[in-house]
Amino acid sequence: MANANKLPVIYLPHGGGPWHVMDNAFDDGPGYERLRAYLVNLGDRYRNRITSILVISAHWEEPLPAIHFGRNPGMLYDYYGFPEFTYTLQWPAPGAPELAARIEELLRGAGIQTKREFERGYDHGLFVPMMLAFAEAKIPVAQLSLIRGLDPTAHYALGAALEPLRSEGALILGSGMSYHNMQGFFSGGPAVESASRRFDEWLAAAVAIKDPGQRRAALVEWKRAPGGLESHPRSEHLAPLFIVAGAAGADPGRREYSGVLMNAHIASHVFGA
Repeated sequence: MANANKLPVIYLPHGGGPWHVMDNAFDDGPGYERLRAYLVNLGDRYRNRITSILVISAHWEEPLPAIHFGRNPGMLYDYYGFPEFTYTLQWPAPGAPELAARIEELLRGAGIQTKREFERGYDHGLFVPMMLAFAEAKIPVAQLSLIRGLDPTAHYALGAALEPLRSEGALILGSGMSYHNMQGFFSGGPAVESASRRFDEWLAAAVAIKDPGQRRAALVEWKRAPGGLESHPRSEHLAPLFIVAGAAGADPGRREYSGVLMNAHIASHVFGA
């Protein structure tokens, strides 16, 4: 019987830059409004079920997996060329040093060497979706970095070590984009639609594989997928999915949200719900 108190793990798209505070972001029609509605709904579903949040953002890489232990992280405006007001945004959610200590314990218990971080601010891969999902900024948040080199097997192992958090009130969120080819975004056209659609369909099928070993084998070989390298010339926006999928354990995934941004198909995937 499934554990009713065991939380799902979620891989979500965070969109482009500070889109959430810009009217008619990127002239994208309904794409961003649908993403906004999805993120707001996500918060409504989980805020009363959780005590803390772990976010793995595509925008933080370190030689070793770094865990943020800060109690009151500031803001890191890691985007360029946007209106001046977007560099004054605030989302003052408290840090979660107790959760950070538990993450460190689990990773080191799995033989994974880690480092501590205290000063880094919330990057936009974290604060943009969280300002929509948890606008009240009350739930403590810990952040875990990616590992430089972006090896999918290593990130899968990180997630596998963190699975116990799901039964301890921590919501694990991987924040990336299931399509992230900047040249493609700005060139647009049918090639982007085709590559992103093919990869989106493959990814939906791969996360849904019931056998955990087969699912892992498929995901870590993502470069062989239809549209894979066209969708991700570099895989930092896909790597959070590997951590999420590892934390899913035996639980298969499903595509929870599907949309189109700047002519590219994007999706979120939830495991264990």
